[in-house]
Amino acid sequence: MFIYIKQYFEMGLYTVDDLSTFKMAAMITADQFDELTTTTTEVAQ
Repeated sequence: MFIYIKQYFEMGLYTVDDLSTFKMAAMITADQFDELTTTTTEVAQ
């Protein structure tokens, strides 16, 4: 499931809020959430 969420997030179809929802629903782990959001933060800088 993480692979699909990651691809959709990278395409801009999911937001950080969506990722947070997936984390709370146990669809992704906290480490996976951090991996995706850290990448976004680094790219933005």
